[in-house]
Amino acid sequence: MSQQRTTASGGMETAFGFRQVGEGEKQELVNDVFHRVAERYDLMNDLMSAGMHRSWKGGMVAWLAPPKRPGFKVLDVAGGTGDVASRIVEASNGGAHVTVLDINGSMLAVGRERAQKRGISDNLAFVEANAEELPFPASTFDAYTIAFGIRNVPRMDRALAEAFRVLRPGGRFLCLEFSDVDMPVLDKVYEAWSFNVIPRIGKMVAGDGEPYRYLVESIRKFPNQDNFAAMIRKAGFDRVTWRDYSGGIAALHSGWKI
Repeated sequence: MSQQRTTASGGMETAFGFRQVGEGEKQELVNDVFHRVAERYDLMNDLMSAGMHRSWKGGMVAWLAPPKRPGFKVLDVAGGTGDVASRIVEASNGGAHVTVLDINGSMLAVGRERAQKRGISDNLAFVEANAEELPFPASTFDAYTIAFGIRNVPRMDRALAEAFRVLRPGGRFLCLEFSDVDMPVLDKVYEAWSFNVIPRIGKMVAGDGEPYRYLVESIRKFPNQDNFAAMIRKAGFDRVTWRDYSGGIAALHSGWKI
């Protein structure tokens, strides 16, 4: 079941899970996955992480430590449902303004509806755009966050370069992503859960197991912690580091635009 992970030199551009697709085909296939799971996206993350994604996202926002004052501008990429963005607004006592960017309109529709229900619409803006071509001037944001999204971007090097471009000097990059488990026994247990259980539960709950199979496979293709950190450095970031969560099931990467 195991497949070789891609490296810092690339390989995700044509990897749709374990399937190799043509140049330029991946984005449309990924879009279809997220149109199909948009309404149940947070449930999907619960399944993928056994509910732990909630505490991991809490750790991400805590490490960001948004100031409790107006004017702090954050770009949350691939954050359509607004889960991370709402946490940032809450942690800043309403001072932060978060632009939620996603390539998928179905995900953004869920996010807008939830923001209205939570009464935080004034703190959030929703933009449909591609992470590889951000529609913002250089040096616009104080922070760039992306949670469980970058492995779905075909050309991750372009997305990282765009992250660097739109951050102000002194700006922070934070990326939370499923990663490489480095604990004996846990790695086997997690692999069995991922490939044998998650797609079946996805089919039971959402009526469709295939999107969940792709998402599980995409995790196994994603670069390990060292290789992804190398990609972040190559994009221009300094002081690059990461924290493993739950034995490496997920990793939170950090970098600064100095």
